[in-house]
Amino acid sequence: MKSFSFALLPGSLLLIIAPTFAQAPPERQRPLDGGTREVLVSILIPSIPNAPFSATLSTESVRMLADGGRITLVNHRAIARDGSGRIFQERRLLVPPDGEHESVITQTEISDPLAHELYICKPDKHVCQVESYSPPLFARTPSAIKPTEGSSREDLGKQFIAGLEAEGTRETTVVEPGVIGNDSELRIIREYWYSPQLSLNLSSKLQDPRIGTQDFELSGITLGEPDAKLFKVPPRSEVIDLRRHAGPPSNDGSHE
Repeated sequence: MKSFSFALLPGSLLLIIAPTFAQAPPERQRPLDGGTREVLVSILIPSIPNAPFSATLSTESVRMLADGGRITLVNHRAIARDGSGRIFQERRLLVPPDGEHESVITQTEISDPLAHELYICKPDKHVCQVESYSPPLFARTPSAIKPTEGSSREDLGKQFIAGLEAEGTRETTVVEPGVIGNDSELRIIREYWYSPQLSLNLSSKLQDPRIGTQDFELSGITLGEPDAKLFKVPPRSEVIDLRRHAGPPSNDGSHE
């Protein structure tokens, strides 16, 4: 996901009360080594005109653990595109599917291909940043993993998803031992169902032994113009313009 550029000051003070009889030496600060930072890339929505819709995009991420356990995280977020190609998206926390954790909205995004503007808003802070934007190119980029014997691409035919016809494809990539430091063969499978009417995938599934399984699916699809309020900056929001010191809008296909 795009990183948020705001520097927000803490709003509270920490009061430390030390005992009068003795004061323990301050604990030495230690660096937090290790760990990873990951980005979960959901279904990508192209900025095309004359194909307006609104829907709910559901995500399920399942990661298998070495001890046989698993970590499952989910969320459901609103997306929309109007007739001019503007895109609205919620971003929500991924949470366990136990019904006890709230998948709160972390930010909302409005992409405008005509004005070349991208608004990223933090609802809890009532702050939005605006930056230069050009619709990303969705052409497939060369993979660092070259297909080997056993890799394939299969036509799965057609089916209806959320009332729309979709065309299915399954791609299998075989990674031979040693290519990326792996000591055994890896098999990566992508299955997606593409809607020609909306020019996007209605369902997408990735099975990758390195990261587990990721499922994305649209539901509650409504064709036609979405609520115009979605494409307006939330009221009483401070807007920080980052375009003043930025170069020309890029079109490198980067995404969240």
